[in-house]
Amino acid sequence: MSYFPTHRGNLPRQIFTAIHENKPAHDVAPSLVDAAKLEPHSVLEKFSTRNEGLAGTEAATRLAQHGPNVLAADQPHGVLGLLWPAILNPVVILLAALATISFATGDPRAGIMMSLMIVLGVGLKLTQEAKANHAAAKLKTLISVSATVIRDGNASEIPISQLVPGDIVELAAGDMIPADVRILSAKDLFVNQGSLTGETFPIEKFALETNTSAAAPIDLANIAFLGTSVESGSARAVVITTGRETYLGGIAHSLSDEPIQTSFDKGIAQFTGLMLRFILIMVPLVFVINGLSKGNWTAAFFFAVAVAVGLTPEMLPMIVTVCLSKGALAMSRQKVIVKRINAIQNLGGMDVLCTDKTGTLTMDQVTLEKHCDVQLKEDEGVLALAYMNSHFQTGLRNVLDRAILAHTETHAHAKIPDYAKVDEIPFDFQRRIMSVVVRTPEGQDRIISKGAPEAIFPCCANFELDGQLYPMDHGHIDKLKLEYERLSADGFRVLALASKDKPPHGVVAGAATPYTKADECDLILNGYVAFLDPPKESATAAIKALQGHGVTVKVLTGDNDLVARKICKEVGLATEFVMLGSEVEMLSDVDLADAAERVTLFARVSPTHKQRIIKALQSHHHTVGYMGDGINDAPALHAADVGISVDTAVDVAKESADMILLEKSLLVLEAGVVEGRKVFANILKYVRMGASSNFGNMFSVLGASIFVPYLPMTPIQILANNLLYDFSQTAIPTDDVDLEQVEKPRPWDIQQLTRFIVFIGPCSSIFDYTTYFMMLSIFNCWNTSTPEAAAHSASLFQTGWFIESLLTQTLIIHIIRTNKIPFLQSRSSWPLLATSICIMLIGMAIPFTPLGTYLGFIAPPPLYWPLLLLTLVSYVVLTQLVKMWLLSKQWV
Repeated sequence: MSYFPTHRGNLPRQIFTAIHENKPAHDVAPSLVDAAKLEPHSVLEKFSTRNEGLAGTEAATRLAQHGPNVLAADQPHGVLGLLWPAILNPVVILLAALATISFATGDPRAGIMMSLMIVLGVGLKLTQEAKANHAAAKLKTLISVSATVIRDGNASEIPISQLVPGDIVELAAGDMIPADVRILSAKDLFVNQGSLTGETFPIEKFALETNTSAAAPIDLANIAFLGTSVESGSARAVVITTGRETYLGGIAHSLSDEPIQTSFDKGIAQFTGLMLRFILIMVPLVFVINGLSKGNWTAAFFFAVAVAVGLTPEMLPMIVTVCLSKGALAMSRQKVIVKRINAIQNLGGMDVLCTDKTGTLTMDQVTLEKHCDVQLKEDEGVLALAYMNSHFQTGLRNVLDRAILAHTETHAHAKIPDYAKVDEIPFDFQRRIMSVVVRTPEGQDRIISKGAPEAIFPCCANFELDGQLYPMDHGHIDKLKLEYERLSADGFRVLALASKDKPPHGVVAGAATPYTKADECDLILNGYVAFLDPPKESATAAIKALQGHGVTVKVLTGDNDLVARKICKEVGLATEFVMLGSEVEMLSDVDLADAAERVTLFARVSPTHKQRIIKALQSHHHTVGYMGDGINDAPALHAADVGISVDTAVDVAKESADMILLEKSLLVLEAGVVEGRKVFANILKYVRMGASSNFGNMFSVLGASIFVPYLPMTPIQILANNLLYDFSQTAIPTDDVDLEQVEKPRPWDIQQLTRFIVFIGPCSSIFDYTTYFMMLSIFNCWNTSTPEAAAHSASLFQTGWFIESLLTQTLIIHIIRTNKIPFLQSRSSWPLLATSICIMLIGMAIPFTPLGTYLGFIAPPPLYWPLLLLTLVSYVVLTQLVKMWLLSKQWV
């Protein structure tokens, strides 16, 4: 089943889902360019068709040849589609390998524990992804639509999916363009290409090409594209390409590339690689040393496997998933649907936000901003003339007419009841003027003309200023042009108003002689009306808030640079450096990356340009977000570290996005950035804790293996220690985050993490060795003179190290979770504090329970406890001092 837009008469809001199999854009463009260069009759010959349309049999043959006019069916992710990426995680793979080894070597307890960790982490991730995808799917309201096609000489409505190249189609106001078509004839045709280009105003289309040197197919004036819509007018056209061969299909092709690895994914992969290197170095050494020194190679093997489990950050998938899931829930309460939960952290790490202009910075609604005389001074008379012109016309009103009529001041100033319509002179593209004729209370006929200034000026003999008339000679015309060009330079769309009064036409055969375009002469230029898609009231505050959080905002728009520059200035974005799409085209990737650092506004850019700009910024190690809702935004959404769209976006944009906003506002994004940084901060707590503890454990286990005459801890004791320690960390996602940790982006920095590991890790090793000394010397655990003495010494040593190791590892999270003094200046959340206390109490109580006996523990002597307290206090103080020293050096 194919899906097409439901919205008619404005921007198409639901187009297609992303595709994975079609030709690239550079293969699509030549056929469109070739068709644009041909005369209408030559186009019909080239596509073996005629004005009467194809015969039914011809259409059926071509349908079998080219396939249906669809891009793709909407294919939701199944369970396997979500499960497979969750399983293909380095930590999950490592855990699965160790679990397999444990089961194969007769240690099912270790295998079961690791399997439970895998099931828990993968299950949580799968559940959250499924919920998010279901929520995103509920946003879609897709209905198939039809097109008017001429076949066998008759017009009929058929599903768009049945269109084939060579079909003749009729287009009218409100219709969606059903394929890429060549205009054969047109009457007052305006096409809204905003979903492809980001432009606010409709584009004129003609039967004859007027821009054969267009740099891109989208600029061809006699080609209309699938996914755009008819704003006004009518046309007959021939279908050139359908489905995957269309220009839209070329854009969507870029979405078939493999997703770019984000900074979050790279950081997790780097951390996992670091842990794997620890394991690859540590485990063989522990196995060989214990085998040689103890003489029991079987026990040495199981001990080495247990050490491998202890060094494995098996809680990482669960911690990451729970942190991200918690963030997703918080975002959902702020009207944000997170499709891919990894995007939350990327949003927090984002330091550059690239955004489209229309609807994000602006209201996506054209409004009348100025009504002025020829010197740009506000003039109520000009407003009244504009209102009467728009009010009395009978044709389809365009966005500018609607803006005039909607202006809040117009009704108060235009005295419509005193005027009666006499006639109108419709708009056409040759003269680019629309006029109405009204009868004034004095009995005169007043012609009111509205059009582009360059079209109105030649029709004027005089201009009005302060109630006086002045001749439109060359000197004045040049000055007048400078005035209205000032408006254009400020980004306004400008129309000129002119009028003249004359006696009513005579009556011929009982009817008034109609007015014609020949009457649009010797007019008086009254002034101008200027239009703009104004910025949102919230845009300035939102941009300031984002910049305050260290996020640089850049605008990437298909609209012209004058309009975009005006909007950027109004919302507080610098416009000293502006780059056009034509300039982007000429730069190499390296030069573009350098330029993108400085440029704030990119205007007249194509979808491919947007994608290149995103990748250029990423090449300079930026975490880049992109916000957009049009078809032209899909490649950039796909390439960005975090793609953001809205619920009213076209489907290809929503499919490419990582999160969907139910409210198109940068203020929502600002809240999301903070939430993402909280998620990152809590994940980093576990990463730092796990990495530093494991690094310290390397030295501790190696030393104990060398000089302790028995296993420093049995495999089952290591697993029990690891299980309790892991449980104490499950509350990390609930922890509070200090404000300074969310002020600026915090990208993954493996060098910073390495420095933290190298200096913090050995702190725990120091106190592991003091515990060894305490157990061996003070409590005489050297004694192995008899089997009974050796067994007692081993059990006591293992008990002492088990408790000390568990307590120091549990305490470390409270030290590294904050840059402040723990417990005094910054306190953890109650769940984290409660689990820490609970696990520490359990660890101290285990030796006195039957479980302790089963694990091989014995009750420590009374002197052990004050010495343990001294060890813990010393450990906390030393680690805090080292942490503060690292912070003073700005190394972490």
